[in-house]
Amino acid sequence: MSKIAVIKTGGKQYKVKEGDVLKVEKLDEKTGEKIAFETLLVASSDGKDVNLGKPSLGEKTEAKIIEQARDKKISVIKYKNKTRYLRNKGHRQSYSKVEILKIA
Repeated sequence: MSKIAVIKTGGKQYKVKEGDVLKVEKLDEKTGEKIAFETLLVASSDGKDVNLGKPSLGEKTEAKIIEQARDKKISVIKYKNKTRYLRNKGHRQSYSKVEILKIA
């Protein structure tokens, strides 16, 4: 049976299992480095065995950074009718792609 965990990073929580690849807010580490996330909950896949942290468990979830990149550009436009007001601004969000290696 595989384990399911809830981890916390970048102010968000993610439900993960071993082998998952997910995009999270940019992390300071380099590509290929291993990192540990704060684990909030660990459960078995059938849901019978659940360990809940208050606020977190002592164990950490290990992951490896696969890629550091930036998303597609989005355009942020402000417009007011009949007043000649138009502002156009672009934004590209940085992210890290991580693979979950081990859930403690």
